[in-house]
Amino acid sequence: MYLSSVMMLGTRRRKKKIYWYGIYAERVAALWLQLKGYHIAERRFETYFGEIDIIARRGNVIAIVEVKARPTIEEAMEAVKQPSRKRIDKAANVFLARQSDAKKLRLRYDLIAVSPWKLPRHIESFFQPEN
Repeated sequence: MYLSSVMMLGTRRRKKKIYWYGIYAERVAALWLQLKGYHIAERRFETYFGEIDIIARRGNVIAIVEVKARPTIEEAMEAVKQPSRKRIDKAANVFLARQSDAKKLRLRYDLIAVSPWKLPRHIESFFQPEN
Protein backbone atom coordinates (compact mmCIF):
# COMPACT_ATOMS: atom_id res chain seq x y z
CA MET A 1 0.00 0.00 0.00
CA TYR A 2 2.74 2.45 0.98
CA LEU A 3 4.78 1.81 -2.16
CA SER A 4 1.86 2.54 -4.51
CA SER A 5 1.05 5.82 -2.73
CA VAL A 6 4.71 6.88 -2.98
CA MET A 7 4.70 6.01 -6.69
CA MET A 8 1.50 8.05 -7.20
CA LEU A 9 3.07 11.01 -5.41
CA GLY A 10 6.09 10.76 -7.73
CA THR A 11 3.82 10.67 -10.77
CA ARG A 12 1.93 13.76 -9.59
CA ARG A 13 5.16 15.64 -9.01
CA ARG A 14 6.44 14.67 -12.44
CA LYS A 15 3.22 15.81 -14.14
CA LYS A 16 3.30 19.08 -12.23
CA LYS A 17 6.93 19.65 -13.23
CA ILE A 18 6.12 18.95 -16.89
CA TYR A 19 3.14 21.31 -16.73
CA TRP A 20 5.22 24.17 -15.33
CA TYR A 21 8.02 23.56 -17.83
CA GLY A 22 5.41 23.86 -20.58
CA ILE A 23 4.26 27.21 -19.16
CA TYR A 24 7.89 28.35 -19.07
CA ALA A 25 8.39 27.25 -22.70
CA GLU A 26 5.33 29.25 -23.76
CA ARG A 27 6.72 32.35 -22.04
CA VAL A 28 10.07 31.90 -23.78
CA ALA A 29 8.30 31.45 -27.13
CA ALA A 30 6.16 34.57 -26.60
CA LEU A 31 9.24 36.62 -25.75
CA TRP A 32 11.01 35.24 -28.84
CA LEU A 33 8.09 36.27 -31.04
CA GLN A 34 8.04 39.76 -29.52
CA LEU A 35 11.74 40.13 -30.23
CA LYS A 36 10.94 39.24 -33.86
CA GLY A 37 8.35 42.04 -34.05
CA TYR A 38 5.14 40.16 -33.36
CA HIS A 39 2.32 41.38 -31.12
CA ILE A 40 1.01 38.66 -28.82
CA ALA A 41 -2.76 38.74 -29.32
CA GLU A 42 -3.57 35.73 -27.11
CA ARG A 43 -1.83 33.20 -24.94
CA ARG A 44 -3.47 29.91 -24.07
CA PHE A 45 -6.55 30.71 -26.14
CA GLU A 46 -9.22 28.19 -25.15
CA THR A 47 -12.20 27.08 -27.20
CA TYR A 48 -14.57 24.15 -27.21
CA PHE A 49 -12.23 22.45 -29.70
CA GLY A 50 -9.07 22.93 -27.66
CA GLU A 51 -6.33 25.38 -26.82
CA ILE A 52 -3.92 27.39 -28.92
CA ASP A 53 -0.63 28.09 -27.16
CA ILE A 54 0.06 31.51 -28.71
CA ILE A 55 -1.69 33.70 -31.25
CA ALA A 56 0.65 36.37 -32.56
CA ARG A 57 0.11 39.09 -35.12
CA ARG A 58 2.46 40.98 -37.40
CA GLY A 59 0.71 43.11 -39.98
CA ASN A 60 -2.08 41.09 -41.57
CA VAL A 61 -0.52 37.76 -40.65
CA ILE A 62 -1.95 35.85 -37.72
CA ALA A 63 0.51 33.23 -36.52
CA ILE A 64 -1.15 30.34 -34.74
CA VAL A 65 1.78 29.01 -32.75
CA GLU A 66 2.12 25.58 -31.18
CA VAL A 67 4.92 25.47 -28.59
CA LYS A 68 6.75 22.24 -27.88
CA ALA A 69 9.42 21.79 -25.23
CA ARG A 70 11.52 18.87 -26.42
CA PRO A 71 15.22 17.97 -26.39
CA THR A 72 15.50 18.21 -30.19
CA ILE A 73 13.74 20.04 -33.01
CA GLU A 74 12.89 16.69 -34.61
CA GLU A 75 11.08 15.49 -31.48
CA ALA A 76 9.14 18.77 -31.31
CA MET A 77 8.07 18.42 -34.93
CA GLU A 78 7.00 14.81 -34.46
CA ALA A 79 4.93 15.75 -31.40
CA VAL A 80 2.40 17.72 -33.48
CA LYS A 81 0.36 14.90 -34.98
CA GLN A 82 -2.64 15.12 -37.31
CA PRO A 83 -5.32 15.15 -34.56
CA SER A 84 -3.55 18.08 -32.91
CA ARG A 85 -3.38 19.91 -36.22
CA LYS A 86 -7.12 19.52 -36.75
CA ARG A 87 -7.82 20.74 -33.21
CA ILE A 88 -5.55 23.75 -33.68
CA ASP A 89 -7.18 24.61 -37.02
CA LYS A 90 -10.69 24.46 -35.56
CA ALA A 91 -9.68 26.65 -32.62
CA ALA A 92 -7.95 29.10 -34.99
CA ASN A 93 -11.15 29.44 -36.99
CA VAL A 94 -13.01 30.36 -33.79
CA PHE A 95 -10.43 33.09 -33.13
CA LEU A 96 -10.61 34.34 -36.71
CA ALA A 97 -14.42 34.50 -36.64
CA ARG A 98 -14.19 36.89 -33.69
CA GLN A 99 -11.99 39.38 -35.55
CA SER A 100 -13.62 42.42 -37.14
CA ASP A 101 -10.99 42.51 -39.91
CA ALA A 102 -11.03 38.75 -40.55
CA LYS A 103 -11.29 39.09 -44.33
CA LYS A 104 -7.96 40.94 -44.46
CA LEU A 105 -6.09 38.47 -42.28
CA ARG A 106 -3.99 35.49 -43.34
CA LEU A 107 -3.60 32.55 -40.97
CA ARG A 108 -0.30 30.76 -40.67
CA TYR A 109 0.39 27.73 -38.51
CA ASP A 110 3.81 27.88 -36.85
CA LEU A 111 5.82 25.80 -34.42
CA ILE A 112 8.27 27.02 -31.83
CA ALA A 113 10.55 24.37 -30.37
CA VAL A 114 12.09 25.16 -27.00
CA SER A 115 15.08 22.99 -26.13
CA PRO A 116 17.35 23.17 -23.11
CA TRP A 117 20.37 25.45 -23.52
CA LYS A 118 19.41 26.45 -27.07
CA LEU A 119 17.67 29.43 -28.60
CA PRO A 120 14.05 28.73 -29.55
CA ARG A 121 13.49 27.53 -33.13
CA HIS A 122 10.61 29.21 -34.94
CA ILE A 123 9.33 27.24 -37.91
CA GLU A 124 6.95 29.37 -39.95
CA SER A 125 4.19 27.63 -41.92
CA PHE A 126 4.89 24.38 -40.10
CA PHE A 127 1.70 22.88 -41.46
CA GLN A 128 -1.25 23.70 -43.67
CA PRO A 129 -4.74 22.70 -42.61
CA GLU A 130 -6.54 20.02 -44.60
CA ASN A 131 -9.79 21.19 -46.15
